[in-house]
Amino acid sequence: MTRFAVWLGKNADAFIALVIAVVVAVLGLGADLPNETEITNSAILAVVGLMATSILRDRARRAPVEAEVRDALRESTETIGELSSRMERVERLEGVVDGARRALDESSVVRVVSRAQLDQLLVAARRGTDRWVYKGGTGAYLRERTLPDCVAEARRERRTLLFRVELVDPTDDAVCETLARHRASLPERRPGDTGGPWTAERVRKEVLATILAACWHRQRFGMLDIDLGLSRSMTTLRYDLSASRVIVTRDDPAGDVLVVDSDKFYYGWCGAELQTSLDQARRVPVERARTAPLGDEPTLAEVRRLFEVLDLPLPRSYADRDVVEIVRKALRPGAVAPV
Repeated sequence: MTRFAVWLGKNADAFIALVIAVVVAVLGLGADLPNETEITNSAILAVVGLMATSILRDRARRAPVEAEVRDALRESTETIGELSSRMERVERLEGVVDGARRALDESSVVRVVSRAQLDQLLVAARRGTDRWVYKGGTGAYLRERTLPDCVAEARRERRTLLFRVELVDPTDDAVCETLARHRASLPERRPGDTGGPWTAERVRKEVLATILAACWHRQRFGMLDIDLGLSRSMTTLRYDLSASRVIVTRDDPAGDVLVVDSDKFYYGWCGAELQTSLDQARRVPVERARTAPLGDEPTLAEVRRLFEVLDLPLPRSYADRDVVEIVRKALRPGAVAPV
């Protein structure tokens, strides 16, 4: 009874139309002498009844289909929800895989090469670079090879060149003595090192020679920008950063070499570290060097005047031969090998 009531509620319009059509048609056809109009009306009502019957039958057939469609939609919704959840898990998994792949790629962020390849690496790093950041001890190889070669190439190509250099402070006796003891303790001497034993005085002269060379090149190449800093602490590592790579070496001729290419994240880390270290160092006012011009063959008076302008006056104990030695180291490249 309940099912019939539900069905009747859904199909009341068609059911009433069918009942009315049947009753009227039967009454019309059951008259004694039906005229033509009554026959037509009865026929129309019969047709209406048939249409109502068709509607009822169609609704009866459509109900299961609608139920199936609703079930299908419900299942589809649930399936889509499950797929969304799975897709999220897949995306998270892809993120993990990408992270792992990136970690594997970056695991080779540092290349270790033999010491025999160092000179070739430095030559390749100098080629086409518009910058050089150095942190080390005295900068002997920097002044004898790196700076002149980079300046020569920049001059040929008529482009700017940026140098950032951090050396030990030649006015700090403690750091000079510490570096000298460290160099003297190394088991091997550098190839071509004819400067004699390492002492605090030698360290001081090597650093002064590098500063003199930087000012001399800057006066002759206007597009050279040099920033010099002096540190009161010694490092056993040497950093050479160019536009293409950073090369890290130990202060040991027998040690291996670490190379980081510019497309690796650690290259940026090294650049930031070197800049931060330089910012904390004592700055040399290289821009003042223009007030103390140097000749192609600097005289003793010109050299002394330069260091006074830079707030680095030479020790009073320095005789002329000491100044000549600094000039020779600065402007007479020898066979110094990279440390």
